[in-house]
Amino acid sequence: MYHNNLNIKLPEDTETIVWKYLDLSKFLDLLLSQKLFMSRSDKFEDQYEGTFSEPTYEEIKKLAIDNPDFINYYKTHREKVAISSWHINEYESFAMWQIFTQNSEGLAIQSTIGRLQKSLNPENNFKQYIGEVNYIDYKKEYIPFNDLFFPFLFKRKSFQYEREVRIITDVTDSKIKLNDGLKINVDINQLIEKIYIHPKSENWYKNLVIELVKQLGFDFTIEKSDLESDILI
Repeated sequence: MYHNNLNIKLPEDTETIVWKYLDLSKFLDLLLSQKLFMSRSDKFEDQYEGTFSEPTYEEIKKLAIDNPDFINYYKTHREKVAISSWHINEYESFAMWQIFTQNSEGLAIQSTIGRLQKSLNPENNFKQYIGEVNYIDYKKEYIPFNDLFFPFLFKRKSFQYEREVRIITDVTDSKIKLNDGLKINVDINQLIEKIYIHPKSENWYKNLVIELVKQLGFDFTIEKSDLESDILI
């Protein structure tokens, strides 16, 4: 079951729209396994992922004088946390298509905060949270560390464009070892409200996605990206 921690913020409106941009291969993996892949937190491109801002680090260093394991614990904790990232936006984003899909064979899953919450099946061996990322100045601002999830809910201001909501899984209490990440059980029909096909894709590609989805027994609404609608002139 996913826990809602009081300090973890999330848009109050469960109808808030969220997106995940991905390649066809990752999308097929999601449908075939009916599991959502989550990346291990220290495998992200942002090497600050799961680390602390400078003011927080200074404070932790003081605490670590008497307890040298303290800092080490935080470092190893990153290997026990996996993340699935979603993007809050009422509309699809041109920038996100460019960043997260390799060629014109990508697609976007449209969902909502409420759907994300409902799609997570109860897991016995680990804790799950959904939270919105806070964007701060790592040189000046303080990240509270009274909660082990906090380092994973803060990023530098230069990532603000991501407007990220994350599903976070912590496997510390279980025997699971994360290599690249973890696949978690999800209710696919809950998770996915609509599929949008890459704006630069060909018609055959759209038909292929429609056919694949049908063959696998799903019936999501599939639309071509709004960014390529007809020019009116």
